[in-house]
Amino acid sequence: MVEVRVPATSANMGPGFDCLGVAVNMYNRFYVEEIEEGLVFEGCEDKFKNEDNLTYVAMKRCFEKMGYKPAGLRIRIESDIPVCRGLGSSAACVVGGVICANELAGRVLNDQELLDLAVEVEGHPDNINPAFCGGMTVSISEGKKVVYNNVRVKEGIKFCALIPNFTLSTEEARAVLPKNIDYKQGIFNVGRTALLISALNNGDFHLIKYACKDKLHEDYRAQLIENFYSIKEECERLNCLGVFLSGAGPTIMVMLKEEDQEFCKNIQGFLENLQSKWEVKELNIDDKGTVVNNLEQLTQCG
Repeated sequence: MVEVRVPATSANMGPGFDCLGVAVNMYNRFYVEEIEEGLVFEGCEDKFKNEDNLTYVAMKRCFEKMGYKPAGLRIRIESDIPVCRGLGSSAACVVGGVICANELAGRVLNDQELLDLAVEVEGHPDNINPAFCGGMTVSISEGKKVVYNNVRVKEGIKFCALIPNFTLSTEEARAVLPKNIDYKQGIFNVGRTALLISALNNGDFHLIKYACKDKLHEDYRAQLIENFYSIKEECERLNCLGVFLSGAGPTIMVMLKEEDQEFCKNIQGFLENLQSKWEVKELNIDDKGTVVNNLEQLTQCG
């Protein structure tokens, strides 16, 4: 049996639309073994127990690429990452699938081939890369190849995820984005993306509040998220380092100083007065990324 653990991810990270992402310590676990025949799913909801299951789709694509044909498969999924909340649940399933398939076949594909295949299936390198190698990453697509690097985040920072009880599909969140952007909006985000990376790398956390702003996606998607602006304003009032929409939403991600022991309790009190229910979850950066059989870290970003 192959066992693979994949972390949740928070993409976009303020101004870093479609390029920045960070892995956090919330996980999906995949247990896969070959059986004599058939396809058996365990651990997931009935609606996911079919050939459209994203983990199986990724495995099938990987098997096809390798020319490997298993007689049958048993797939068990233990999921702690909420679905359609902007925390990389799809990326985790795809990464888990391609890694499990490659392990069963005897590690035919190298890390770059696995990464490119996962992005081909899932479509979002800003989630896939940190899920693979952990930490914070910056990613671009160069033709069909994914190019990525790790951002060394200085110690002293943690995250707080504000996770609502309603979902938002990536398709719906993409549909509200404009087809064209203003030149000044691009400049606004480029400068702040560079500043955010520099601030996190150098430990200049006081700069995050200036860097963690966006004009490419957040305002458009805010209309789909009940109380988004009031929650964001309260986070800023409580002296967070920065706050941004996690992925396509609806989760709101907050950056905090490691020693801040009051924020989560205080924001919970605020959220309890809203109509929708919100879970407050304190998180740390996961530096390991995908781990195989409880022992082996898959890869290291350069």
